[in-house]
Amino acid sequence: MTTIISHIFLQHYWWIIISLLASLLVFLMFVQGGQSMIFALPKNELHKTMIINAMGRKWEFTFTTLVTFGGAFFASFPLFYATSFGGAYWLWIAILFSFIIQAIAYEYRSKPANVYGQKTFDIFLFLNGSLGPFFIGTAVATFFTGSQFSINALYQIKWDSSWHGLEALLNGRNVALGLAVLFLARTNGLLYIINSIDDEDLKNNSIKKLIINSISFLVFFLFFVITLILSSGFAINYSTGVVTIQKFKYLHNLIQMPVVIILFLAGVTLVLYGIGATLFKGCRKGIWYTGGGTVLTVFSLFLIAGFNGTAFYPSTSDLNSSLTIRNASSSLFTLKTMMYVSFIIPFVAGYIWYAWKSINDKRITEEEIKSDGHVY
Repeated sequence: MTTIISHIFLQHYWWIIISLLASLLVFLMFVQGGQSMIFALPKNELHKTMIINAMGRKWEFTFTTLVTFGGAFFASFPLFYATSFGGAYWLWIAILFSFIIQAIAYEYRSKPANVYGQKTFDIFLFLNGSLGPFFIGTAVATFFTGSQFSINALYQIKWDSSWHGLEALLNGRNVALGLAVLFLARTNGLLYIINSIDDEDLKNNSIKKLIINSISFLVFFLFFVITLILSSGFAINYSTGVVTIQKFKYLHNLIQMPVVIILFLAGVTLVLYGIGATLFKGCRKGIWYTGGGTVLTVFSLFLIAGFNGTAFYPSTSDLNSSLTIRNASSSLFTLKTMMYVSFIIPFVAGYIWYAWKSINDKRITEEEIKSDGHVY
């Protein structure tokens, strides 16, 4: 009994870690959001260079978090990794490719031997900024809407769509969350530009764009949340192992986990406050409110997807092939060993915070860029 309880505890522990990494990733995609604005926001090349340098100071944090998220998911819930990455591979390849071209762009955009021209790499940054958040949001939405796969007794996985993940783009709810994540990234990107660049023209242009992007985010996010709480979900009876469709499952999860609904409402409130304080009070620190709100909101959604007897990766082809934090997890030994390793996370987070503050010691100015102080 002790072993069973310990395994269950570790499964929940690692789902919390995964949820935290996912929420941090969505926040850090303000880099992608800022990149998606490099053609629409600046009025001249100097402003574009300022934006790219502002985002270039942080892009490695996002990339590292993405890799850590994928590695943690692989180690703690390998059956999900095998199912989704092995079956929906075109969607994941699209995500990974968009981040690969981002790294290439930052590495070579300003190199003297760049024979393709800066515009080519600017397009790479724009594509990563636009497609990366959208595809990630679409992929996460399948945690609630389901995917077409089946798993037999030998854990052989069959993907029942020849589109191998791209079929997710045909579901309106998936697309809605993808667009919500994209416009949230753009909103956070604009708030970060306002916070980190000392230029009144760029600030005023960012505020104008912030109105459009924040409203777009709210429309798609509210659509997804409303349809989520009104939709049926995938519930598992752990005593029998049978997965069934349950009406208002995610609404029940919110009600039955009051801490989660408090975190969710707090997150939404912080996002709205950060946007409102920037638009109506001229606050330049809105990114910190929306950033914290983004982390809490996404964290809550992941808890709703995996806790309270819910299949976090449901199958629409074969309900009983759906993945839960119990049937998809690693062994007790693996999870326990990884738990000890995870104790270094606060120290890593502390180092990241220190590095962040050191890099953002002062706002980027025209003088700094003109004096050839830019890197990217």
